[in-house]
Amino acid sequence: MGINSTSDQRGHVLLIAGDRAVHRRRTQLRPSTNLAALAVVPTPVLLGSTAPADLVHLDGIDSQNALLLRLRAAAATAGPLLVYLSGRLTTDRRADQLHLALTSTTTLNTRYSGFPWDWLRTELRERPPGTSTVLVDLAADKRAWLHLQSPEGRNLAAGLDLYGVVSPPGYTASPDTGSDYTRTLIEQLRQHPERPATAHLHALTVAAAPLPPGTLVLPAAPQIAAVPAARPPVTNVQRLLAGDLSVLPGRRPADTPAAPAPGHGQLPPPPAEYASAPPWRTRPPAAPAPAPAAPAEQPAVQQSRPPAAAPLTARTAAVGVPDQDARGRWVLPGHQRTETAEQPVRAAHPAQPHAPAQPVQAAPAPAPQAPVQQAPQPAPAQQDPRPHIYALAQAGRFSEAAQLAQLWEQQVLHQYGPASPQATQWCEIRADLAKQQGNFLLATQLWVSAGRTRLAHQPPDAPEVAATGKSAHYCWTQISDPRQARECGPELIALLRALPSLDRRHLSLAQQRLEFLNNTSIGS
Repeated sequence: MGINSTSDQRGHVLLIAGDRAVHRRRTQLRPSTNLAALAVVPTPVLLGSTAPADLVHLDGIDSQNALLLRLRAAAATAGPLLVYLSGRLTTDRRADQLHLALTSTTTLNTRYSGFPWDWLRTELRERPPGTSTVLVDLAADKRAWLHLQSPEGRNLAAGLDLYGVVSPPGYTASPDTGSDYTRTLIEQLRQHPERPATAHLHALTVAAAPLPPGTLVLPAAPQIAAVPAARPPVTNVQRLLAGDLSVLPGRRPADTPAAPAPGHGQLPPPPAEYASAPPWRTRPPAAPAPAPAAPAEQPAVQQSRPPAAAPLTARTAAVGVPDQDARGRWVLPGHQRTETAEQPVRAAHPAQPHAPAQPVQAAPAPAPQAPVQQAPQPAPAQQDPRPHIYALAQAGRFSEAAQLAQLWEQQVLHQYGPASPQATQWCEIRADLAKQQGNFLLATQLWVSAGRTRLAHQPPDAPEVAATGKSAHYCWTQISDPRQARECGPELIALLRALPSLDRRHLSLAQQRLEFLNNTSIGS
């Protein structure tokens, strides 16, 4: 809020609960529950300032004049001011002006018992810029919703530093736990000890809250940089995903040689448990040069020639093979045949007892000439495991493909972090595999997760971001279980809302289907 927190500028928090919103005898919004939930939040956290502040609850007020006096007293505060309003938004029949319905407001007496919205603008207009913030969690009735669709109604936040949501009429929620926006707002405040700026806090809340379809977000999402702040890792799993491998002391030495990733590949090597799978091994091709010297020591041992054993052991130490057994599982068999063919050449030197024979064996031209066997060095082209993964999927081996993709994703998470482009690519690969397998619920969740990550680092109109929205919407339409579709619907719609370049029909169709699913659930 950009507020001066000096002691002479005392702050003020004014929490206002209007009349509850009811649709077909079902309570849609209960403002008293929202105020009770906000009461447990410390005042400095709500206000976003360390200045001393007063907190006033107005729950169940029924007089517009009494509310006006309270608002004027709050507006006279020299320090920062936060006004929170929750309740039903309606209009009067004569002038068609917006009012916050109070407990005594009815359709006929709105003009005399409701609190006019223009009064709120008038009282806060004279305050210094940047010292007043208005948070709203409202539900509009039918007349107010029609008014909000007009050009005049879209200026609800005009003249105010206002953030919040207005729910459309007819949406049935669970009011006992508070509205979705306020409940998620409180959760975001708990998750961020260092309170973010109000605009950032609002963006985080809108992104995480399961808002009803068609909810009016104030201000619109494209006006806010909704980049969530990184939370400090708390559990061992979170620390591991953040790249802190100190929680695995036993496996730390095994991970050390795999730390230097191949210089020309984007993908890190997989864990050692899967070293027997040639298509995904990116490290063994890096050691074709020393590989020919290693097989030479096997025939020497088989021939039981002690004089020859010493030079061969010295050569093996000079080559520096770090893990012969691990690499010998699939790299060496191909070289053993060629080396055994060359071995009779060494066996033709029986005069091993004299010293001159050792230099002959230490400098045989054929062994260094093994660059012929460096032909496998085009292997870097095989270090990308994706063609093999998709080959498994095309062969119907979806579980193996999904397991291998998840393995690579975990490896990338450890090395680059969960918000890295590499991790996002593997999340999309897993989503595509889930779609091919027919697991549309998992595919939808993964596509939505990938879309959120891309939105945090790419503009909303980027083609990759739009592609995630389209894929997520398609997979969601294929979910046949209504309960599962209802669970994924709000997150999908929140993603589609944040993509201005996407065809608006995606959003409207998703909203219509979710509304149909909700109505079906209520009817059953």
